[in-house]
Amino acid sequence: FPGGCIIEGNSLATRYQWKNSVGPVENRPLNENRWNYTFKHKAFPDYFQTYGLGFFEYFQLAEDLGAEPLPVISCGLSCQYESNEVVPMDSLQPYVQDALDLIEFANGDTTSVWGKVRAQMGHPAPFGLKMLAVGNEQWGEVYPERLEVFAKAIRQKYPDIQLVGSSGPSASGDRFDYLWPEMKRLGVDLVDEHYYMSPEWFFSNAARYDNYDRKGPKVFAGEYASHHKETQKANNFLSALSEAAFMTGLERNADIVRLATYAPLFAHVDAWQWNPDMIWYDNLRSMRTPNYYVQQLYAMNPGTDVVPLTNNGKPVTGQDSIYASATTDKATGEIIIKIVNANNKEYNASFAIKGLKKNILSDGVMYMLQDNNLLSTNSLDAEKVVPHMSQLPAMGQSLDLNLLPRSFIVARVKTKPIK
Repeated sequence: FPGGCIIEGNSLATRYQWKNSVGPVENRPLNENRWNYTFKHKAFPDYFQTYGLGFFEYFQLAEDLGAEPLPVISCGLSCQYESNEVVPMDSLQPYVQDALDLIEFANGDTTSVWGKVRAQMGHPAPFGLKMLAVGNEQWGEVYPERLEVFAKAIRQKYPDIQLVGSSGPSASGDRFDYLWPEMKRLGVDLVDEHYYMSPEWFFSNAARYDNYDRKGPKVFAGEYASHHKETQKANNFLSALSEAAFMTGLERNADIVRLATYAPLFAHVDAWQWNPDMIWYDNLRSMRTPNYYVQQLYAMNPGTDVVPLTNNGKPVTGQDSIYASATTDKATGEIIIKIVNANNKEYNASFAIKGLKKNILSDGVMYMLQDNNLLSTNSLDAEKVVPHMSQLPAMGQSLDLNLLPRSFIVARVKTKPIK
């Protein structure tokens, strides 16, 4: 929060300043939105922020959801796509102080300056902030030299706060290749990678993190979505299926990929600037996209530990256009397998889970998102692409499934000892 280029602003003057977003709502100033001038179908810019939902409300929302807040603060660079404004190094201290004050607002004692403000707003207990991102999609030498100043100050005063740095606006290329070593040099805890790419890219990058350096910073897949340009980036089933395949790689490499965020979340059907988006709505109704259901199935079936998986004796990272990952759930004793069949025909799979030992697979349930038409979409009037649940019979030592073409499956299978 507040997300993306909003934190940078079209200019430094229009950057998101968190101190303007707390205190009495009626006293919060209006601010121009970063995307104000990017609506090609509008004659006049009219996209502003009231700060009605500010950092206090954001922290409250995270608390209500049982989620961990991840604020993003300005590093002294305006949006580099829009502007070349850079805060000189000898003038950076107020920006650094804003970062320190935000941590104090979230976690500080009620006797501290900003902890007192939080208490006066009705929340004397600290919010327990653990993470902070500095900058958004910055690039070039100007970014790490400023990030280094922030990192030194934050670690000195708040050594337990995890810092999130950036690898730039794309998943590869010169900017990406320059920034990753810089993030390692600075020792950030997480590196924010962004990718808005084609469905083909998502399928082919399911093994992206298999060989990442386990000794360096972890990964925050901070913004990603499959963009099918042939259909004007519609939220179709193809984009959702490719994301599901890619996410098997995120789950399989959960030791390196700590966080992942589909983006963006909401869009109004009559007032949107960017697509695709996860949830569309009008003034009365909302619609969940196929992409939403992929995210939902992953989020509701995470498991606790990743376990090795093979299909007919082979790895499952895209071989035969089959993608899969497996986890165990310590609380229920279940094995959870997520599977994508990207073929246009049925596929007979036999999944073996390493470590079953003296256990066998018992009965379970299967959730499936499937459509023979890759271009299928949902609408406000009807959600055509939705998951369907069915029962799974007892399996033995392997999970044998006849995978329907163009399908995403989540199987939750119980285990029991071999008698």
